[in-house]
Amino acid sequence: MSFVQRPGFEYMDLDDFEEYLADKPEHEKWELIGGRVVKLMVGAQIQHHRIVRNLAFELEAKLRARGSDCDVFSETFWLKERFLSLAVFPDIMVQCGLPEDSDDTALNAPVVLVEVISPGSRNRDFGDKWDLYRRLPSLHHYLMIDRDRPIVDVLDRADSSSWTGPRRVAGIDSTIALPALAIEIPIAAIYRRTAAAKRES
Repeated sequence: MSFVQRPGFEYMDLDDFEEYLADKPEHEKWELIGGRVVKLMVGAQIQHHRIVRNLAFELEAKLRARGSDCDVFSETFWLKERFLSLAVFPDIMVQCGLPEDSDDTALNAPVVLVEVISPGSRNRDFGDKWDLYRRLPSLHHYLMIDRDRPIVDVLDRADSSSWTGPRRVAGIDSTIALPALAIEIPIAAIYRRTAAAKRES
C-alpha cells in the first residue's frame, strides 16, 4: 500500500524501519506511521500516565470478571502491520484470543485501540493514526481520550468497510459502552485522581 509522502520527512517500509531502530540509542523512541519515520518525545505528564493506568486497570478487571480471553497492553508494546507500514506504541491495546504461551513482541489484530490526546498529539492521533488504524480488519473501537477534560471520542466499526462516529462521551458521570468486548467503562474510573476529575467535582 502506498501513501502520500510529505516533503521534509524520511520514509521507509517496516523491514527497513526495524533495521533503522537497531542503530538508535535505547533512550530514543520512534514510530513508523504510514511509512513516515516519527521521533517521539520521551516521557509524558503524570495526568497522561494516570489515565492510561486507570483505563488499563478497569479494562483488565472487567474482562477478567467476564472470563474473557482478551489481553490489555499499554504504552510500551508494539502494534506493527507490514501492509500499512505501521509500527507504533498505542497508549492501550486490547487483543483477544492470544495463546497463553505467546512470545510475540508485537500485535497486529487489536479489537480496541486507545490514544490519550494532548494538544501536541491531537492532529496525529485524529488524523494520520486514525487513517491507518481504521484499515485494521480486527479493530472495532478507537477511543481518543482528552487528557485535560473528561471527554472521550469513540469511533465504532459499522461493518467491514465503514465506521460510525465519533460519538462523544462527556462528563464525569458518563459511561462508555464497548459492545465488541461486552463491557462498559465509567468515565470517572478513567479520570480517577486527575486534574480533569477535580475540575468536574
